[in-house]
Amino acid sequence: MNRLLYSIYLLLLFATLASCRDKQSGPDLNAEADVTTITISREQFEGENMALGEIEERPFSSTIHVTGMIDVPPQNRAVVSAFMGGYIKDTPLLIGDVVKRGQLLVTIENPEFVTLQQNYMEAKEKLNYLKAEYERQIQLRSENITSQKNFLKAESEFKTVQAQYNGLNQRLRMLNFSTSEIEAGTLFRVSKIYAPIAGSITKMNVVKGLFVSPAEEILEIIDNDHIHLELNVFEKDIMKLEKGQTIWFKIPESSSETFEAKVYLIGANIEENRTIKIHGHLKNESGHNFLTGMFVEADIVIAESLKKALPSGAVANLDDTWYLLRLLSKNEEEYVFKKVEIQQGDQYNGYTSIETNTPLGATDKFLTKGIFNVFNE
Repeated sequence: MNRLLYSIYLLLLFATLASCRDKQSGPDLNAEADVTTITISREQFEGENMALGEIEERPFSSTIHVTGMIDVPPQNRAVVSAFMGGYIKDTPLLIGDVVKRGQLLVTIENPEFVTLQQNYMEAKEKLNYLKAEYERQIQLRSENITSQKNFLKAESEFKTVQAQYNGLNQRLRMLNFSTSEIEAGTLFRVSKIYAPIAGSITKMNVVKGLFVSPAEEILEIIDNDHIHLELNVFEKDIMKLEKGQTIWFKIPESSSETFEAKVYLIGANIEENRTIKIHGHLKNESGHNFLTGMFVEADIVIAESLKKALPSGAVANLDDTWYLLRLLSKNEEEYVFKKVEIQQGDQYNGYTSIETNTPLGATDKFLTKGIFNVFNE
């Protein structure tokens, strides 16, 4: 009898313990929280400079992404070389120096300069004699005193030397020699080269004492007062281009700022790499330190449409899903937001288009600044 009572007692004890374990391990159906809402304290909201905003209609553009460079028109770029070879006597300028049109750049020395001036003086003296003889023959011919042969000979000799004289005169002028001083008896052995345009020196390829030939580039001057864009557009996008289209471009290596330009010229031939050149004029050239050769990334606007949008700072990606935070309520202590799932929209000019299956009111407010801090906590 005692043994039977003891067995019954053990069975009841085991049943009680098993019941307790089931209660402890079973789910608490009332403990599930609402994970679609997020509460932010007013202190956090103001401390992290968060902001609210409403959905608005913004222009969104269809664009062609291209690359290119900053350039200048041909008339704003000058390559300086010598008309005759010689030794560099003086080079007072350095790369980066700003020069004015007509400013002295370099001087070149060559003994052949003296020989050229001597030939010029000899041709001048011979021309004076032959001119007098030619005029005499004209007079004699009019009086039928001289023969046609003598007249033609005098005319030929005069015009031949006259051509030599004029040719030497032009060569001396190209070397920037004063022919009036040479005719007065002064000979020069140094030629001066002056700046053909105003601008900055971008290349200096010579040093003092170096011999340069007429084919060599001494230096380069670029005037950056009028710069433009030279963009490369692939063949597949050519038919979408028109003059006057807006260009938004950046200089990615030096600035995050976006600048505006317009399509001014569209090339008429396709390059070997299957691209066409686009010439763009900047909307505002002043106030920017653009330099020739800077790499450019640009978007050419080919179409525009209005879309509902929020600042791009209002959209966050969480586990490959895009969300907004819509304000549900606020009081003196906290802000309560609800997560709204959206489709990934277009981004343009700092705004993101909003596309969602959830109805959104025109007066709904959204967290437009600080959403990344919320999701990262």
